[in-house]
Amino acid sequence: MLNISELTELCRQLDCSVKTECNLSEYITFRFGGPCRAVIDINSASSAAALMKYLSENEVKYCVLGRGSNIIAADEGYDGVILHFGNDFSGITQNGSELCCEAGALLATVCVRAQQTGLTGMENLFGIPGTIGGGLYMNAGAYGSEMKDVVVSAEYIDEDFTVKSVGVEKMNLGYRQSIFTGTKKVITSVTVRLAEGDMDKIKDAMNECMGKRSSKQPLEYPSAGSTFKRPEGSYASLLIDQCGLKGMSCGGAMVSEKHGGFVINKGFATCKDVLELCEKVKEIVKEKTGYVLELEPVIIK
Repeated sequence: MLNISELTELCRQLDCSVKTECNLSEYITFRFGGPCRAVIDINSASSAAALMKYLSENEVKYCVLGRGSNIIAADEGYDGVILHFGNDFSGITQNGSELCCEAGALLATVCVRAQQTGLTGMENLFGIPGTIGGGLYMNAGAYGSEMKDVVVSAEYIDEDFTVKSVGVEKMNLGYRQSIFTGTKKVITSVTVRLAEGDMDKIKDAMNECMGKRSSKQPLEYPSAGSTFKRPEGSYASLLIDQCGLKGMSCGGAMVSEKHGGFVINKGFATCKDVLELCEKVKEIVKEKTGYVLELEPVIIK
């Protein structure tokens, strides 16, 4: 059972800020979602571990959010606590060709830091929304590059609330998956190893990558990024386009007319709208092509 006064006192001791009775729409890029009991801004791995242990012992639901860019939040909200890995947990330190990043560091910020220090290898990841912790959790990737190409190690909080480390060779990184996916392990830092390069050429490559995104993706609308995982043998956007589903709507949710792989929020979408639309898309794609689409975002409820 959640005792707000007790939780607030623990946060004070850990020097973590806490907000109560928040709305999830403020914390996810889709910009919808109901209330949650509390949001705590994490500032260290040790504070995260202490809070996870406390919440678990008191049988309080909790989940970790970074930027909320791969999340669908329920209209009914979340009857628990959000551990927010944001600006208070976003430090980046350099050791030669390696960057050690706290899990709340934005992936885009890490890419910029690499460019500014003349390190190459992350250009194609520039523009992917979200934190580096979330990026590793799902092995984010774009334009032929993935997190697994640059990561060397990570620290995480295990199920017993202790901080442990793991090398990339044991992370089981595959398409949108890792050893962390679907578990209670929580990534707290990620170390990437890059190569020396020319700062101007790196910047040009990053700008080219962002230009591709801007021209092809509906970045002007709230969304969770790519809505469906890539099915083996094809692409979700191609199948959706072939089925003539661009522009299809349910309430305030719509299949983007610019990129069929994105379901967007036209400004008044609810979780119900998005899930109904996704189900219709899946049904039609399966009926017409035989392919079974799978949601990529994680649903919080």
